[in-house]
Amino acid sequence: MTLPENPAADIVLERSARARNYRLTLRRDGTAVAIIPARGSEREALRFVEQHRGWLERARARQARRPRGAAVWAVGTHLLWRGEMTEIREAGPAMVCLAADVFRLARLDGDLRPGLEAHFVRRARVELPGRAWELAALTKADVKRVTVRNQRSRWGSCSAAGTISLNWRLVQTPDLVRDYIIHHELAHLREMNHSARFWTRVEEMFPEWRQAERWIKRNSSLVGL
Repeated sequence: MTLPENPAADIVLERSARARNYRLTLRRDGTAVAIIPARGSEREALRFVEQHRGWLERARARQARRPRGAAVWAVGTHLLWRGEMTEIREAGPAMVCLAADVFRLARLDGDLRPGLEAHFVRRARVELPGRAWELAALTKADVKRVTVRNQRSRWGSCSAAGTISLNWRLVQTPDLVRDYIIHHELAHLREMNHSARFWTRVEEMFPEWRQAERWIKRNSSLVGL
């Protein structure tokens, strides 16, 4: 609902029975949405918005520079990398860096996204299975196979046959989130559901899972999930 008397009249306020914290997001159509948790208030939501007004203005500026219908990456673009919003910087001829990571591209003009995402996928195919096998050994999980996929609506999945599939975008997230998703799928090897027993198992394996879930709810849109 949008309240005319709202001092933040450009914000849509939405209540969520599942939300545990206030959140501010910018939809692709330019609509700014403040999420109010079940026990929250509109007054606190507006205060949260004002505290994050700088972020919202920067997000709107980035969106205004982005060609309609496409998320183009160029030198100077900020994107999620290793859990932080990181600027793409030129690092030499046909080279860019994201924090300490350097990537060689065919060219630096045009959209850098396809080339960078190809690098991300290659890293994910090395890093994610290795970490999954390591955690499987520590938790004595009976994993048969680990794959890395381009999943558009989920971070990971698990089959009854013992195959764990992980979204390559996990290399863009913090280690906390990566490890949580892997533990989540490992727990499914014993409980192929989201029952109380399943969450008890997750708690035993990865007590920080709630913190990771909060990050996912706030930031999944940064990678298009």
